[in-house]
Amino acid sequence: MKQRIFGWISTLVGVVLALALVEVTATVWLMIEDGHYTPASELFERTQNTYVRDMTKHSDCRYVDTLFPHPYVAFVHHANPPCGKPWVNNVGLFGPDFPTVKRTDVYTVMLVGGSVASQLGQELQPPAQRYLEEELNKRYISPTGKPFLLLNGGDGAWKEPQSFILFSLYASSVDAVLTLDGFNEHYFFFPGTPERLERPLSNFIDVNPFVADENFGDAAIGWVIGRVGGTLQRMPLLGHSHAAYMIVRGIEAVAKSKDIFSSTKKTTLASLFKMPDDIVKDHEREFQVQVGLYQKYERAIEAVAKDNGVKTAYFFQPVPAYGKELTEEEKKDAGDLSYGPLYRRLVGEMMTLRSRGMAMYDLGDIYKDEKGRIYADQVHCYREPGPKANSRGYSIMAQRVAQNLAEAWGLKEKPAN
Repeated sequence: MKQRIFGWISTLVGVVLALALVEVTATVWLMIEDGHYTPASELFERTQNTYVRDMTKHSDCRYVDTLFPHPYVAFVHHANPPCGKPWVNNVGLFGPDFPTVKRTDVYTVMLVGGSVASQLGQELQPPAQRYLEEELNKRYISPTGKPFLLLNGGDGAWKEPQSFILFSLYASSVDAVLTLDGFNEHYFFFPGTPERLERPLSNFIDVNPFVADENFGDAAIGWVIGRVGGTLQRMPLLGHSHAAYMIVRGIEAVAKSKDIFSSTKKTTLASLFKMPDDIVKDHEREFQVQVGLYQKYERAIEAVAKDNGVKTAYFFQPVPAYGKELTEEEKKDAGDLSYGPLYRRLVGEMMTLRSRGMAMYDLGDIYKDEKGRIYADQVHCYREPGPKANSRGYSIMAQRVAQNLAEAWGLKEKPAN
């Protein structure tokens, strides 16, 4: 019996020592990779941007568990337990419900775009401040004299034509529309991109795995692997383990792989938006084709707006790769910034629509004088902990957008108190 107990103890000690060795090795490896020691909990946070983290904070649910398929804009969110957000509105987004008939008691402005637009409009539940709506109501008088009401028409991973489609659905219900985009669109401008701008990003596959994905096996394996990775991250002990972080990072790399199984299908999501091979091989031609598609949807918003008597303005979001001297913390969280020249060229091409009389605005320089932390990750602004979600970055953005809207729409400033 003593020998058996001794054997158990020896085995346990051996396992503990082996795990300790694995943890130490992983910690050293990541220190070399990062250039300094970083707690595992912080590394885990980097695997998700702030928009995704806000949707899954204090929850055992994954981001995909908060999503709901939509017949026209690909995906929105839901309020269904256990993973839904109770403050999701009647169209699956955040903030006030979208009206069917234009309201007369407020001046309704729809803000469309991706996750940065959603955060500027405010996707968190009250009492989180509504940056742009509050700035407009504090400083300006609306064209009707009624208070501004901002409809939040942005969502994570949205890009054109989702903004155009959402606006078209509710164009008769609003007084004005503004877009805030550019970053999600820019992914389709890299050399050799095989698909058109319109291809929905990965969230569409997440909510339609058996219809949209190239292969059932890929969808199922990706779902299971994502579950495993998320569970490891949320466990109290493993959530502070560098070895567990490396496992999760490897799991995510496998989950994103498209080569687990080869597809035998002729019609796939990729094939629906395939760019012709002769265009893909010519980057300059491909760039111009994608610009043409992007401009088409901005012009389409303008046309629908004019037909419905809706005011317009178009904004291109700032990015860490340009316009600000980043802090060391921002550099660590911003990721690869080599896309900067490509993004700036894209914005420059889109700004040429000003020649058509469209109110186009480039926000690329709004943080040029800021020395402190503005960015929290690769594109979203840092928000302070707490129910108000104070953010210098979004406050500055709201001020500039409001100023530009005053210029575009002829808004009058409120008298100083």
